[in-house]
Amino acid sequence: MPFSVTTLPGGMSADVFLRDYWQKKPLLIRQAFPDFENPLTPDELAGLSLEGEVESRIVLEQGATPWELRHGPFDEDTYKTLPEKDWTLLVQAVDQFVPEVAELLQAFRFLPNWRVDDVMVSYAAPGGSVGPHYDNYDVFLLQGHGQRRWKVGQPCNPDSPLQEHPDLRILRDFEQQEEWVLRPGDMLYLPPGLAHYGIAEDDCMTYSIGFRAPSHAEVLAHFSDFLGQYLGDQQRYSDAGMSTPDDPAQIDEQTVERLQNLILELVHDKEALGTWLGRFMTEPRYPELIEAQEPDEEVLTEALDNGFGLIRNASARLAWRQEQDQYLMLFACGEHCLLPTRLRPLVQLICNREYLDADQLQDWRQDAEAMQLLQQLLAKGDLLLEGNDE
Repeated sequence: MPFSVTTLPGGMSADVFLRDYWQKKPLLIRQAFPDFENPLTPDELAGLSLEGEVESRIVLEQGATPWELRHGPFDEDTYKTLPEKDWTLLVQAVDQFVPEVAELLQAFRFLPNWRVDDVMVSYAAPGGSVGPHYDNYDVFLLQGHGQRRWKVGQPCNPDSPLQEHPDLRILRDFEQQEEWVLRPGDMLYLPPGLAHYGIAEDDCMTYSIGFRAPSHAEVLAHFSDFLGQYLGDQQRYSDAGMSTPDDPAQIDEQTVERLQNLILELVHDKEALGTWLGRFMTEPRYPELIEAQEPDEEVLTEALDNGFGLIRNASARLAWRQEQDQYLMLFACGEHCLLPTRLRPLVQLICNREYLDADQLQDWRQDAEAMQLLQQLLAKGDLLLEGNDE
């Protein structure tokens, strides 16, 4: 069974989408999910916002201040005091708490798994909105319940003027280019940096599938920190063979070139860059939801003997990389391990499947390194034993 899909929801070729739309221009797909059944009710979404481990916000267009922002967790009294219209509840990473929401991500496997951030779900009362804004990442906006009017505006950048607000990045100017009303099952793709403004026509819910896009500053800072862990204190700037300076106070071009060459030599280490990328992009959003365990080998063997499988921790991020033909790297929640290339089929299953049944693992049970890998992932909490995943 292939791990990826070749078409978008709605039937467009993934190759056509990536060529013509991805990070370039918006795309409206009517009935991307025909006869869509909303996997979550508004009351269930509000219930999630009462939980301490769930990240949630409420935006009121006219609250104590214009565009008032409130942070959860909330309590039941919160919803009793909200007005009848013009407010929005936003709950992050609902895919990590509701399996039926996580299943939506299977339709987006024409993109790398490690690029997916989360599925944010919003509920809006009539007129509810978070104002005109832009995001620095790609997003698919799937309408789950009710109707939302989406207005799409101009391309934006860091110099685009914003309203004075301590918490929200609301555009001061919005230049509308297009407008659509989305109904359940309709989906809108928006590339990074494009102004958009969603307004609820009635009680509505929207599923926002967002993608991780580290800033250049993050890449430089985190990769430099990663390299620094492996550089010894004895490796120092050297200027052997230098000429007598005309002015001892001057930093000359030769000095700058020496440092530039030193840095280029470090960043040209493709293996180090690939290792950092895998670790960085698999860092979990909520590491506190991944608890280390101590299942011994007999527990794993007994579970498989009894037909129980292994479940991927919903908060765990996994990816893999092949280093030429020498070995594999498995990245799991910001860490990595080296594995022989013969384990590639198992590694692919682990990274691509939410559930591994006992039959799928049967052929690996005689491989000591394969069983050791499963044991390590169980111990870290990246995988869970079926029936023991609460």
